[in-house]
Amino acid sequence: MIVGLIGTIEKKEPTFLHINVNGVIYEVFISINCSSEIKDKNVKLHISHIVREESESLYGFIDINEKKMFDRLLKINGVGPKVAIAICSTFKPNTFAKIVNEKNVSMLKKVPGIGPKSAQRILVELGEFSLEEGALSSSHIEAQMALESLGFKKDQIQKVLQKCESTDTASLVKEALKKIQKI
Repeated sequence: MIVGLIGTIEKKEPTFLHINVNGVIYEVFISINCSSEIKDKNVKLHISHIVREESESLYGFIDINEKKMFDRLLKINGVGPKVAIAICSTFKPNTFAKIVNEKNVSMLKKVPGIGPKSAQRILVELGEFSLEEGALSSSHIEAQMALESLGFKKDQIQKVLQKCESTDTASLVKEALKKIQKI
C-alpha cells in the first residue's frame, strides 16, 4: 500500500501529476485545490491508494485534512473516487467542514455530479466532519507564527485561521488580520 510519495513532477495537469520517484514515474490524481497549491517541481504528497478489480489508482494530497476528507467520503455508499475528488476540487477542508456541520444541502449540490438526494445522503452519513488540529498546512503554520510575532494570542489566532479561506501564507495573514480586527 502506497501512503506517500516524494519526488519530482514530470508532468502537471489540473487533475493529475506524473511524479518521478527514483526513476519510477507514478500517475497521481489530484484535486484542483491541491493543484493550485503546487508551486515547485519537488513535491511531497499524502496518498490514497485505491485498488479495484480492474485498476489501481493513486490520489494525492498536500493537505492531510484534504486526504482525510477524501477518505471519509469514500466510505459513503455511492461515493467513488471521482465524486470524492470532485468534492475536494470544489471545497477546501475548512469550507467542507462548515457545510457538513451546518447540513447545507444547497452548497453540496454545487459539486458536479451531486444532486439533491446524493447531497442529503452524504450529509446524513457523514454526521459531522472535523479537521485534525495538529495537521495544519505549512502556510497555516507560517501564518500562525507570523501572527504570534505580532503579539496575538495563540488560541485567538487558531480560531481565526480556521475561518480563513486563503492558501498561501501572505494571504492568510492578511485575511486573519482583517478577521481579528472585527473581534
